[in-house]
Formats: sequence, C-alpha cells, structure tokens
Amino acid sequence: MPSATERITPVIALKELVARLQREQHKVHDLLSSLGFALRSFNNLNQFLELIPLVASRVTDADGGALILYKPDGQVKLHQLHCHRDRNCQDVRSALEKVVHQISVGDATTQLSALSESLDTQVQSDLGEDVQLFGTPILVKRVERGRLYVFSRQEDYTWTETRQKLIRLVADQTAVAIDNDELAVKLRKKERLDRELEIGGEIQQQLLPRQFPTIAGVKLAARCKTADQVGGDYYDFIPVAPDPKDTNYPGGHPEGKWAIAIGDVMGKGVPAGLIMTMTRGMLRGEVFNGYSPSKILQHLNWAMYADLENSHRFVTLFYAEYDPKSRLLSYSNAAHNPPLLWQAREKTVQRLDTSGMLIGLAPDSQYGVDRVQLQPGDMLLYYTDGFTDAASATGDRFDEENLIEAFQTACQRDYAAQATIDHIFDCVEEFVAGGGSSQDDMTLVVMQVEPPTA
Repeated sequence: MPSATERITPVIALKELVARLQREQHKVHDLLSSLGFALRSFNNLNQFLELIPLVASRVTDADGGALILYKPDGQVKLHQLHCHRDRNCQDVRSALEKVVHQISVGDATTQLSALSESLDTQVQSDLGEDVQLFGTPILVKRVERGRLYVFSRQEDYTWTETRQKLIRLVADQTAVAIDNDELAVKLRKKERLDRELEIGGEIQQQLLPRQFPTIAGVKLAARCKTADQVGGDYYDFIPVAPDPKDTNYPGGHPEGKWAIAIGDVMGKGVPAGLIMTMTRGMLRGEVFNGYSPSKILQHLNWAMYADLENSHRFVTLFYAEYDPKSRLLSYSNAAHNPPLLWQAREKTVQRLDTSGMLIGLAPDSQYGVDRVQLQPGDMLLYYTDGFTDAASATGDRFDEENLIEAFQTACQRDYAAQATIDHIFDCVEEFVAGGGSSQDDMTLVVMQVEPPTA
C-alpha cells in the first residue's frame, strides 16, 4: 500500500506544473507588454528592431532569432541576430550572412513570394536539418518587407500553434513599427516642404509692393489672394527712368511717369512663383531703361523665351505708363485680361487692349501700343483670371460680364479705390458660396484719378 507521501506526489507535481505554466504566461505577457510599450514610445526604429529577435526567441523559449529585411533596391539584409547560447551564434551568423549574400547577388529582381520561399529553403539548409526553424513575413500594408526567423536546437522542441501565433504577433508589431517610422519620415518631409513653401510665400509677398507710391492726382489700391502658399499672380508700380540724384523721391517723383503692371503665370504653386519672380526682375530692368511699352514687352519676351519654352509655362502681362501731368495712359498687352476703365463723364466701362501674344510663346512676337486720355473721376481696374474663372455651385463662371457689373456698381456708388476692391471680392465670394470654387490666384489693382478739389 503506497504511503501518504507517494499519494500526494502527483498533486504536488501538478501544482508545480500549473505554477510553471503561470510563470511562463506571466513572462510572455511581460515581454509582449514591454514590446508594446517600446512600440508606443520609441524614437529610433533601429533600436526597436534590435529587440525583435530577442523578444521572439524569449516568448517561445527558443535558442535565438533573426530579423531579415528587404531593402527598397531589392537587396536582402540581415538586420539583427540574437542567440541565447553565444557559442553557436557565430556559426548561425555566418550561415545567415551567406544566405543573404547569395539572395542579394543572385535574386535581387525575384518576386517577393519566390524570394521568401527561396530564403526559407536556404536558411533551413545552411542552419542544418537538426535545427527547428520557423519563419513568418513582416507585412507592411500587405507588402512583405522581410522575414522573422526563430530557431532552436533542442531535440524535443516543437513549433506548437501557440508559439507560431506568438511569433506572428511579434512580426505584426515589427510591421507596425516600420510603418509608423515611414509615416513619421513622410510627415517630417511634408512639414519641411510646408515650411519651405511658407518661406517662399513670405518672400514672394515681400516682392509685391509693400506700400503704394505717391502719384500726383491718383489713388491706388491692390489685393492679391493666392490659391496656394506661393502663387503666380504679379503686380507692380515702377518709376519710369527715375533720377538717381533726386534724394527727396528715391522711389520716383510723384509727378514723374509711373509704370503699372499686372501679370499671371500659367499654373500656380512654386513653379509659377519662381517664374513670377523672374518676370518681376526682368521687367524692372527694362522699365528703368526708358523703352516704350511695346518695346518693353518685346524685349521681355526675347529674354524669357528660352527659359519659358523649356518650362512649358507662359506669362500674360499688361503693362501701362501713366503721366500725371498730362493724365495720359500708354499701354501694351501680352494676352492678359484687358483692364476695365470707368469713364466718369460718360458713365461707361471701356476695355483696354492691344494686340500681342503670351510672353514666352514665340521669340518674334510683336506687341501693339495704344493710349487713352484719363479724366478726373475715372477709375481703372486691373485683374487676373482668378475672378472670371471662379465657379458657382452650379458650375457657372463669374466671367467678365459679372465683373463689369460689380465694377460698374462700385463706380456708380462713388466708392473709393480700396472700397471698390472690397466690393468686387465680396461679389465673387458670394457667387461661389454654397459649394462653388475659386482655385486660382486672384489679384485686383485699382487706379483712381482724383476729381479736382471743390
């Protein structure tokens, strides 16, 4: 008859087994919790990936693990290796590096499925048949980006379903870390580009007139609203052949001639902004030489043709010179939207236009010139096609007819220059309200000839 000690031995053994299983479960839980914490808090992807083979082998009681990643150029890299038994680690590393080298040299263009199959076969072959090996893919957005291998030389070691699930769980955490890191890189790149665009927009705004010049008998107003941070619209007030000896009026004499220009580069964003900046510099150089409006546009077209031809972009430009003494406006147009002239005496609106092609379209373009005598109370409206192209919710365009009506209303109500601009912008915003769109740069410049003092 068995003794009491012999009768309770199976019970004690069962309790010890349960306790050991609980300890194993706690260990696995703690390891996976630590990995999850590292995933949420890591700032360096490589440091996180160093943990993967270690955690994968520990949660499965295996001898070691290896993380192999596929590089964007198709090469295969042994990223990290961990072995519990250091004496075997060098042999394992040599075997894996040999496999990686063979795959990288011979199969760089192999499809991922074939690459993984070949990799599994060669890793098992080089590690030896006595090694219990399990590999699972690192899937980032359903694309395999590498393999996680765990191995054991224990004779009684088996890859149970639970162990396989644990390895796949670690592989999924690895994929999340890689994806998060790539998203962070993209975000930093986007933030850097946004900042560069912001700086570009600031520089461009500084190139536009920061204040209106003093021109005898004239009131000026302007507003430029870009669709993006950097736009392709341009306007400028330039003194015509200023006297460098005139220290009282370094920016041009109030009673001297002044050039008023407005332009639009086809497209928007950074390319349009760069061309706009180039146009501004070249135009100012031509104006200071004292050429006629038609010659200025002709020279500008000659100078810019080669660059614009390669960029597949063109520039529209309306250029006018105003003499405050005679109130004579001379102008030339390079296919820009013709400015609108409100003639106060006749209570009518006239379009100012001449013949001329886009800047950069053909090297031998010729530009016409015309003149108009302005009278007290007259108002001139320069604009870009962002206004006429603005669309309502039904798809109708604001077009020139609505612009003329809004301008005419402001003039009939005796609005000042700035109030006229505010009124037209309000009309367009009301037109596109309720689902419409205005996706282009929008620029207005108003020049008002003051009536004589009563």
